[in-house]
Amino acid sequence: MNDNDFSHFKRALIVGAGAGLSASLARTLAGAGLKVALAARTTTDLGALAQDTGAKLFPCDAARPAEVEKLFATLDGDFGAPDVVVYNASARARGPLVDLVPAEVEHAIAVSAFGGFLVAQQAVRRMLREKRGAIIFTGASASVKGYAQSAPFAMGKFALRGLAQSMARELAPQGIHVAHVVIDGGIRSAARQDPPDKPASFLDPDAIAASYLHLIQQPRSAWAWEIELRPWVEKF
Repeated sequence: MNDNDFSHFKRALIVGAGAGLSASLARTLAGAGLKVALAARTTTDLGALAQDTGAKLFPCDAARPAEVEKLFATLDGDFGAPDVVVYNASARARGPLVDLVPAEVEHAIAVSAFGGFLVAQQAVRRMLREKRGAIIFTGASASVKGYAQSAPFAMGKFALRGLAQSMARELAPQGIHVAHVVIDGGIRSAARQDPPDKPASFLDPDAIAASYLHLIQQPRSAWAWEIELRPWVEKF
């Protein structure tokens, strides 16, 4: 394998697709020449994005093993095994620790972390055949900082970061680049705009997507397993 093997990457899968970052990732990867597949529990609101990027849509609850297995089996026959996988799904349960509902906590951890494992396992089984691939996990401030009344989100994101680190150490020698991105700050959206006195206060989703693409294109002589992205106003 050449030091920079990005030219062999043809297909990308984004799990947990939706508006915002996922949409920017889909447009960026499609613009880089990759075929894009978008997977989400519901795909009814992804039609415009699919038309814009030429992406194929696949329903999948990432926290359910049977659905993830079915997703990849369908991809094998209808799309092709992905060379690039981005896990962008997460769930939250907020509130004081004593008031948290156990079932909601279990669901948050299942989506944020267990789903990442399920998707990665299926992807790696296919990438090992070719001895190449890239898997990126979307983290958050909660990946490294547990905030008050947000324990379930921190539990899931801490676990996802541990999964990424373990996978990176195991799979890099086998040609698979695994990376974790800490999104340390709010992401700009239609409902979340920069205040006039502090421009660029929120992370631009297109700028985040550009960093993901850079990770995917990194030569293996200088792979990053983790990067942190934050706007200039964010304290850390």
